[in-house]
Amino acid sequence: MRVLSGIQPTGEIHLGNYLGAVKRWVELQNTHECLFPIVDLHALTQSQNPKTFRSQVMEKAAELLALGVNPETSVLFIQSSVREHTELAWIFNTITPVGELERMTQFKDKSAKSKNINMGLMDYPVLMAADILLYQTDLVPVGQDQTQHLELTRETARRFNSLYGKTFKEPKGLLAKEGAKIMSLKDPSKKMSKSDGPSSYLSMFEDALSVKKKVMAAVTDTGKNIQYDPNKKPGISNLLTIYAILKGVSILKAESQFADADYSSFKKAVADLLLTTIEPFAKKKQELLSRELYVQEILERGGQHASSIAQGTMQNVRSKVGLS
Repeated sequence: MRVLSGIQPTGEIHLGNYLGAVKRWVELQNTHECLFPIVDLHALTQSQNPKTFRSQVMEKAAELLALGVNPETSVLFIQSSVREHTELAWIFNTITPVGELERMTQFKDKSAKSKNINMGLMDYPVLMAADILLYQTDLVPVGQDQTQHLELTRETARRFNSLYGKTFKEPKGLLAKEGAKIMSLKDPSKKMSKSDGPSSYLSMFEDALSVKKKVMAAVTDTGKNIQYDPNKKPGISNLLTIYAILKGVSILKAESQFADADYSSFKKAVADLLLTTIEPFAKKKQELLSRELYVQEILERGGQHASSIAQGTMQNVRSKVGLS
């Protein structure tokens, strides 16, 4: 079974990204054929500094390797190094109704927040469909907020197959495990996000002092008991979720472990566990950044592997639509 999931090169990988996505990638690579593109073309829908953009891509590769992506069992590559992504996206553009793109929830949300409402922002789901279908992907790990894009991908596969004959698989979504959604430390009613400011999230490469400070200052709830109840105690429930996933135990077991604890001692235990988890990742990242040629070789090898699959798909697509 082939799995594909991508990540943009900009911004830090925070705890929500790790527990909701990257940790799962690391697990999946042991049982599935995995491709993990760093989607730099998608990132261009927002203004980027050309002088630093390339280094951001390299840093993201180092972060993923530090977090456990294994280049011996997974294909880690840069999206733009495989030209077939954009070629297939253009062909999909010719069969995608504009109305479908205008209805995309993420396009509406991002348009409301951005001054740069460009065509790439609207066309984002089409390029995403190309990313996925290009590799005859079976499974796509997605969060609940990405299911609409995946359904467009499935519809694109059906539409192309109907017009030109069976060509693409219809990939299935692999939804995040229940309880893997990590909320903001500042406002536990909202998903953890970098856009809400530094106090709302934890970077996977954050220094110890900052981690302790943020966890101890995390918003909690009225009362004194450590209880999992997302509706009545969202702050404590969020911290329990973080602790349980990192510890590898059920939320119920984590809850029972702190039955007699107060908020302060509970937060200290969460902070200590986070530091135990994060510190090796930070050290590994620094080591990889000092070995830029090694990281570059991994990306080039991954790009070659991805290209060999993509070229086979595009040869078939060109033939089907009548291109030379």
